[in-house]
Amino acid sequence: MEDDYYNIESILAENQKIQCTFKIDIPEMGHLDGGKAGDLKALTKAQIPLWMAYIIIFSDYADFTVPPPFSARVRNALNAEPRSVRLSSQVGQGGLWYGFGRLIMNLLNDISAKELSGVLTKTFRARLPEVIDQAQHFASLHAAAGPSSGDAGAASFREGMDGTERELFQLAQDSAKKTKAWYETSERGRR
Repeated sequence: MEDDYYNIESILAENQKIQCTFKIDIPEMGHLDGGKAGDLKALTKAQIPLWMAYIIIFSDYADFTVPPPFSARVRNALNAEPRSVRLSSQVGQGGLWYGFGRLIMNLLNDISAKELSGVLTKTFRARLPEVIDQAQHFASLHAAAGPSSGDAGAASFREGMDGTERELFQLAQDSAKKTKAWYETSERGRR
């Protein structure tokens, strides 16, 4: 995911909401707390879109809590078995878990950001071989055969893939199909 103003993935990731706790009273901003009119009082908790949270947090008007997709419970599950976690259900609107995590890292201090970066990297590295393996498997299936009945674990993994993983899955699948087509038309494939 690029940090481009016009990139749809970046827009969707920045639209995710995080919980902020306001440190001070903010006049005429009560609408941020669910449509109430008036002032936003100190210690009020509100779900704020990430694009707005940057301004509020860096202006020192509020603190934030790490969102549930990156909580200790999810991190423990990822440490146990990264392939078993459904990343798409952790973050709505297209399931851009990695992109949302990268944006959250911008809000964290250096130590916490480095820890989250490690979780994102370790998860990606652990899940990538499965993404590529399944993409190649599906590219090699004959169109009429369809997936086998013993495919429940693989189907569950595919359903839980993050948007970035889905994009890589599609690229790997297309690459495997093109490689197979090339091989079948080459001298070796005709023998």
